Amino acid sequence: MKVIIDTNILVSAALKDKNPERVVLWVASECEWVTSAEILVEYQEVLQRQRLKISQLKRKHFLNLVETLTVKVEVDVVVDFPRDRKDAKFLACALSAQADYLITGDADYSEAQSLIETKIISVAEFIDLFDITKVDGL
Repeated sequence: MKVIIDTNILVSAALKDKNPERVVLWVASECEWVTSAEILVEYQEVLQRQRLKISQLKRKHFLNLVETLTVKVEVDVVVDFPRDRKDAKFLACALSAQADYLITGDADYSEAQSLIETKIISVAEFIDLFDITKVDGL
């Protein structure tokens, strides 16, 4: 199963929000966590933001997860998503990878579901769908 994780979920996991952290760790161990070059850059830039107050240890842990456990795909499409142009990279990656799920906490994506076959889903919906109750490390 191919899954894309929106940056807001990764940040929530790094900030120790249990449900996003559970989903990120489960996807990392049970799925193909798909990214693109653009998504990787965004992950790195956002996790480095000082205002988020993510500890250096936690930042390193999540950057290491991203570097070692994600599968980078070549994005060969452009998606026009005027609602939030910064999110277009996730939609383009979903199309290129033929991803099964895009996990996000961003309501802007509700308008994007008609653009892609990938199921856009929240953390809570993903947890319920796959009955993710316990993950090693939590």
